[in-house]
Amino acid sequence: MTAPGLPMEVTAEGLPSRVRIHEVGARDGLQNEQTVVPTEIKAEFIRRLADAGLPTVEATSFVHPKWVPQLADAEQLFLQLDGVDPHRLPVLVPNERGLDRALALGARRIAVFGSATESFAKANLNRTVDEALAMFAPVIARAKDAGVQVRGYLSMCFGDPWEGPVPVAQTVRVCRALLDLGCDELSLGDTIGVATPGHVQTLLASLNEAGVATSRIGVHFHDTYGQALANTFAALQHGVTTVDASAGGLGGCPYAKSATGNLATEDLVWMLHGLGIETGVDLDRLAATSVWMADVLGRPSPSRTLRALSHKE
Repeated sequence: MTAPGLPMEVTAEGLPSRVRIHEVGARDGLQNEQTVVPTEIKAEFIRRLADAGLPTVEATSFVHPKWVPQLADAEQLFLQLDGVDPHRLPVLVPNERGLDRALALGARRIAVFGSATESFAKANLNRTVDEALAMFAPVIARAKDAGVQVRGYLSMCFGDPWEGPVPVAQTVRVCRALLDLGCDELSLGDTIGVATPGHVQTLLASLNEAGVATSRIGVHFHDTYGQALANTFAALQHGVTTVDASAGGLGGCPYAKSATGNLATEDLVWMLHGLGIETGVDLDRLAATSVWMADVLGRPSPSRTLRALSHKE
């Protein structure tokens, strides 16, 4: 798909030499589909993403089927992925019951999903921010006791559809609380895509001032206002080396209707490779996988890189 020599590699000073892409398309992307994707298709999607070189492919979520029916097949799906190292397959768990289900299947990486704002915590978890943190405490403690790595997702870090701008100090407080509970890393979510580069760098600097090392921070941008790549570049300038992305730009947020898709993995890889930053990802294999999934879903991908590469065929 890619023309020889493109993207042309031109490095920029002050950027990391390698970035780990945390692929979320199979979970965050497919959970927002109106129709349920068959388990076998999900498993094939994940295997293809792993084969394309993505080091981390978030597989599913162990939530109650009532809340996310698209992921009701979590157990069946995980069992079909026995050929993929479970350390590469994080799963989302909302509570201790979800943790029990994940541990029973041999999951080695889990994630909890919190909110920087009260409105979203109520909409997503039916709890206050502090009540959600209290719910996560035993989940994280038990996971750590089992030798399982824990990621803490934090939504609405930059803006909230009900509350508007989110004060930086408010986001920092909840980030610090998640780390104090035992999370190994954080993922800062721009759930409705309203962040801009200056806001990103200010939040990252404030987290550092609060004792949060940049090495423990990942970023998760939505492209609602076309800012996802610009915000990612700002995070890279600050030293962030973990970036969430979704193959083909799949996903949004079922509890925030203004949120459009995640940053497309192809768009991210194109930029990173052009900057000479290693990812381990084969862009052609990734693009072929996303084209295949777009055909399965019956609609074109919003990824501009994917559309450009597909048009060349």
